[in-house]
Amino acid sequence: MTTAELNGLWHRNIKTLQSNKINNHVGNHNCTHAEALRHWQKHAQKVKVKILEQVQNQLSDLLDQTLTDSVQPLTQIQPTENGKLTKNQINRMEGGKVFLDRASLLDELFEISHIRTIYHIFIAVLLIFCLSTLAVDYIDQGRLVLEFDLIFYTFGKIQTVIWAWMVMFVHTLIVPYYTLALWGAFYHSFPSKLGLSVGLGLVMCALQACLLGVFPIYVIIHNQLPPASRFIVTLEQIRFLMKSYSFIRETAPVVMRNTPKEGETPRFPTLSSYLYFLFCPTLIYRESYPRNAQIRWKYVGVTAGMILACLFYGYFILVRLCVPIFTPETNQPFSKRTMVLAVFHSILPGMMLLLVCFFAFLHCWLNLFGELLCFADRMFYKDWWNSTSFANYYRTWNVVVHDWLYYYGYRDFLWLSKSKFRTAAMLSVFIVSAVVHEYAFTMGFGFFYPVMFFLFAIFGVVFNFTMNDKRQSPVFNIIMWMCLFIGQGIQVCLYCQEWYAQIHCPRTENSFWELVTPRSWSCRLQK
Repeated sequence: MTTAELNGLWHRNIKTLQSNKINNHVGNHNCTHAEALRHWQKHAQKVKVKILEQVQNQLSDLLDQTLTDSVQPLTQIQPTENGKLTKNQINRMEGGKVFLDRASLLDELFEISHIRTIYHIFIAVLLIFCLSTLAVDYIDQGRLVLEFDLIFYTFGKIQTVIWAWMVMFVHTLIVPYYTLALWGAFYHSFPSKLGLSVGLGLVMCALQACLLGVFPIYVIIHNQLPPASRFIVTLEQIRFLMKSYSFIRETAPVVMRNTPKEGETPRFPTLSSYLYFLFCPTLIYRESYPRNAQIRWKYVGVTAGMILACLFYGYFILVRLCVPIFTPETNQPFSKRTMVLAVFHSILPGMMLLLVCFFAFLHCWLNLFGELLCFADRMFYKDWWNSTSFANYYRTWNVVVHDWLYYYGYRDFLWLSKSKFRTAAMLSVFIVSAVVHEYAFTMGFGFFYPVMFFLFAIFGVVFNFTMNDKRQSPVFNIIMWMCLFIGQGIQVCLYCQEWYAQIHCPRTENSFWELVTPRSWSCRLQK
């Protein structure tokens, strides 16, 4: 090989090496650029999700406000027979609750297969409860049997409950309506409007106190009703009081503002609208509500079946998870250790009872009556499970009761105080709610143990101010659920202990302190 050829070969090798280095450098640069591009895409995707969530929330709030503003004039004005509008057709309460045509949140969520799977899981747990009960009965008694003696006991003396309910219903239908109608007929022509109002008001308050105050308590105590029957009478007593107050509160201002012309009779709601209000699932009275075109009988059947299933669900929770722990045979001598263990053992059944009661009443029961009455506004609750503050939880857990407390408690308090005492208004609502809850539990269980009162009036107030709407982190949602778990465990534990203490350590006298002192405090010491 000549020198020229060697030189040519050497130059070609040098060019090849340089070309490879350049290619390697370009390749490394391309890999780095591709990796950076992937990181940027991931970051852009996260930013996109956050922006979409914020935009969706803002659009949802804007749409709700727009719908409210657009529908409110329609709900505040009632058409006359000839289609024209008059002064008497303005709504009774400016800025009041607006009813819209909307479905319950769980009905919408159950359309999503992932959410419906959670519903299926609860059904599977119910079936497991049935199988475990059958297995235990077969091992203990040698036969397959499902005894629902606890259900029959708790719903005993149902005939007494029915006639007591009929008395309260007839009173609530007739007395408030015709008393207010009589007052409205003479209000603008009577010489002393204040005297007429005070006189008829005292008469109606006396009748309300007798038939919606003393009468239900007498029926419960005199007939020694079992727990479920007690709760039915007590809760219906509270419901009738709240409904009749709403009717008076919404109707009286309209009568006072609208003076009839000479020769005209005062405009007054029809008895049929008031009768519809007594059964429809809301505590805010309106002469008309958004209505559905027809009844979905399949939906009625399925909802009624779910209510029955929830009843058996509660039965199995008590029989399988509560009775074995708190029966006197299994109780250990009282100590801090046994108390703490009992509370934590009660957390699971307590939370299951809470969820079952929520689903059975706030979803199934209210939707059942809403469907039968073609009541279109089904927003009985909101997404309380996503709450990051107890303030939001209290607003979204039970919208039906919250609306009543807000419009007739909180807002009327602010109106009377000229918006000067917002904190006092909020505290008054908490106190009223705590007293009513404690009254319902006292009458339902047949003993006074102010667990519910302390949870509402003390811990509820503290959590409402400490965990307020400024807490938006998911961590506070975890804290809220932990508080609910512990609170339900405390309630189930203390009420079950007191229930068995009342049975095995009955009162020896009927003094005041004997009635208000929990038996479980001294019953264990006697043992």
